[in-house]
Amino acid sequence: MLPTEGLNNLNFALKLMCMKYNNDQVRRRDRLLTEARAREIVYEAEYAVLSMIDEDGMPYAIPVNHVWDCSSCIYVHCAPEGTKLKAIAKHPNVCLCIVGEVNLLPSKFTTEYESVVIRGLAKVGLNEEERMRALRLLINKLSPEFKKLGEKYAQASFHRTEIIKIEVSEFSGKCKTVHKTN
Repeated sequence: MLPTEGLNNLNFALKLMCMKYNNDQVRRRDRLLTEARAREIVYEAEYAVLSMIDEDGMPYAIPVNHVWDCSSCIYVHCAPEGTKLKAIAKHPNVCLCIVGEVNLLPSKFTTEYESVVIRGLAKVGLNEEERMRALRLLINKLSPEFKKLGEKYAQASFHRTEIIKIEVSEFSGKCKTVHKTN
């Protein structure tokens, strides 16, 4: 659930509007996910699949932990060198796919699902303040009961951690629900 302390706050509402929700490219118009549910999935999901074009022009996708700043950016942490960073340096346009609820229906040969696709521009080389802010957001999301320990860990491992900032240009959402028949 999105944080409620700011939902009545105009500034918070404006921040939520920074990401453009665009379902124009979704072919199945009967499967559109509501914008509110899409935002919840972005906020709550534990992982996503980050897709990009690598240095050699080949597709590259990898599962990542992510955190949304409730504005227009998503942060991903990684090592300070590697395939993701080399790919982003050459091709900074990325796509992030997040899957929400899933329900496999073997007897119906289908699956109920929710998914969000995010397009954006990836940036690295952030200043130390923004990198630490992103790490704290990740700790608050993924390890909320260990914030003090997480702060110590973030400080100790800061030199060997890079943060990828994805400036979201747009996102879309799709779902499938199977209606029960008698």
